[in-house]
Amino acid sequence: MNQNRYLTADEAARELDIAKNTLYAYVSRGLIRSEATAGSRRAKKYRAEDVRRLQKQQAQRHDPSRAARLALDFGMPVMESALTLIEEGRFFYRGRDACRLAKTRSLRDVAALLWLGDLDASLPDAKPPTLPDDERAAPRETAPVVRFQSVLPVVGARDEQAFPFSSAAAQTGVRLLHLAQHTLAPGVPDEQPLDLACAFRRHWRLGREAKGLLRAALVLCADHELNVTAMAARCAASAGATLYDAVGAGLAALRGRRHGGGMARIEALLREAGTPGDLRSTMAARMRRGEATPGFGHPLYSDDGDPRARLLFGMLRETRPGAEGTAFARAAAEAGPALLAQAPSLDFALVALRRALDLPDTAPLALFAAGRAVGWIGHALEQYDAERPIRPRATYTGPRPGD
Repeated sequence: MNQNRYLTADEAARELDIAKNTLYAYVSRGLIRSEATAGSRRAKKYRAEDVRRLQKQQAQRHDPSRAARLALDFGMPVMESALTLIEEGRFFYRGRDACRLAKTRSLRDVAALLWLGDLDASLPDAKPPTLPDDERAAPRETAPVVRFQSVLPVVGARDEQAFPFSSAAAQTGVRLLHLAQHTLAPGVPDEQPLDLACAFRRHWRLGREAKGLLRAALVLCADHELNVTAMAARCAASAGATLYDAVGAGLAALRGRRHGGGMARIEALLREAGTPGDLRSTMAARMRRGEATPGFGHPLYSDDGDPRARLLFGMLRETRPGAEGTAFARAAAEAGPALLAQAPSLDFALVALRRALDLPDTAPLALFAAGRAVGWIGHALEQYDAERPIRPRATYTGPRPGD
């Protein structure tokens, strides 16, 4: 298909294999958006993404089994959720622009929005859980996400209040965020209020001016619709698992090489480049060898790319203009579209932020896990209210009985 953002009437009708009168009917029903063409009062142009969506729907009607298979790979929606909307290159938490929230609100505010539906709601008070003695004595070199994951089942088993399986479990969610704060940013005093951006800033000994960057990163990581980690958390919750176990399921998926492992591959790319000025040539050399260039593109965003990365890149330019990480961000924003026709992703932005603030290698994944824990809890609470297990079917491909 034509990859332009807009199509002419002839192009749209040809792609859908319909008459132009049918195309106009689709427009009148709101199925395809149209805009006036510059320099003409009558000629219209039609949104290519709407045409692509209708093409998929046509194919699915003709082959429902194929549609079901594709639904598991950025295909058509397979379940309902009121948490996150991704549309036209933007994303929203319960109807609120997530990028605007990242610049003005805390992760705790976003938790109230995703869990309770009200950005200004007060989350229930909850005391931080007591960490196991062996966790307090854990080696400093233990990766923060591993530390968080390892204490979840122990603390969860001791939490006698962990068993409301409804939206009333938000209090348990608050205790979980305290647990994330104490394990992902160790050394924070027990009396420290729940403020993950402040906790990370103190843990990494950053100046106060860094808090805005950390807060934005956490909010941008909070949720991203039904990705693999959210699906893992929802499946666990649908089986009646506690929030501790639902978050543990999300963390297990996050630590996989195809998800959180992508940040390590981006770090390897930047180490190979050595300097921001050599990033483009390094990417080109990898492409000539048929090797991957991680950290670019996202199937749910086209045109201007991942808005989460754009926002963090802009904040880095404002607050850390001379930092190496900011220079890498600038180089990636130029090289990605030029070489790959893809803009940098959130993962690349988190790695750039790490370098701009001179944080440890484990920082990007720790920030992502802390922010996304809010989303996993939100998905689990939503799944509790559904009151049914998630049980898809499989298309059998093995030998038939008697073969």
